[in-house]
Amino acid sequence: MPLSEPVQQRVDALNARYKHHSATAVLEHALKDAQVGKTAMVSSFGAESVVLLHLVSVIDNTTPVLFIDTEMLFAETLAYQQELTERLNLKNLQIIRAADKAKRIEDPDGTLHQFNTDACCNLRKTQPLQDALKGYDAWITGRKRYQGTTRAALEFFENEDDHRIKINPLCHWDVNDLQDYMTENRLPRHPLVAQGYPSIGCAPCTSPVKEGEDPRAGRWRNSNKTECGIHIVDGKVVRNGQAA
Repeated sequence: MPLSEPVQQRVDALNARYKHHSATAVLEHALKDAQVGKTAMVSSFGAESVVLLHLVSVIDNTTPVLFIDTEMLFAETLAYQQELTERLNLKNLQIIRAADKAKRIEDPDGTLHQFNTDACCNLRKTQPLQDALKGYDAWITGRKRYQGTTRAALEFFENEDDHRIKINPLCHWDVNDLQDYMTENRLPRHPLVAQGYPSIGCAPCTSPVKEGEDPRAGRWRNSNKTECGIHIVDGKVVRNGQAA
């Protein structure tokens, strides 16, 4: 059944309603609240993904979990995805990939990332995800305020270009909260974290991070790119706090 109220109106009401709730409560209510609608989780199965995946698995392990396989991920990420899916008993994992026709036209030799990272991200991540989300009213993300200036003002609920709602249950969590949760629940870590990768994307565009650097410094190093394009504000990709 279509939701009658505009997205922004629902976002404002949801943020007011759950402003003082915990991450677990926000997630639990979001999966049931009629103002949110049909919801999926999107996960990269990256460095911190296990926390939110575990929370979802405990609350409702039939929640659709969309995993974007760009076909340029680290082998360790693919193995970790399989391990967590089995361990957490996720019942509705959906693997999303770019259409073969689009890849043949836009990146026939697999080198697009070498000269146009934005176009590569759009082909292999943004467009496949947008296509996969067409049947949903909302999606759950693992974004957090501490992850950089572009995320410093995150709320639990966001308006995504008046099309759907983004839910950020962990927006107020910091690194210590995440580490404590993983330890307390004995959750397996992504194997690349121990090798200096606090933020993990595609293999060609991700490098280790030195002590004292921003956790996302290893993503598209030596460029002004900070987001893959999955997270959009007012219909525009956000980079360095500005809409481009």
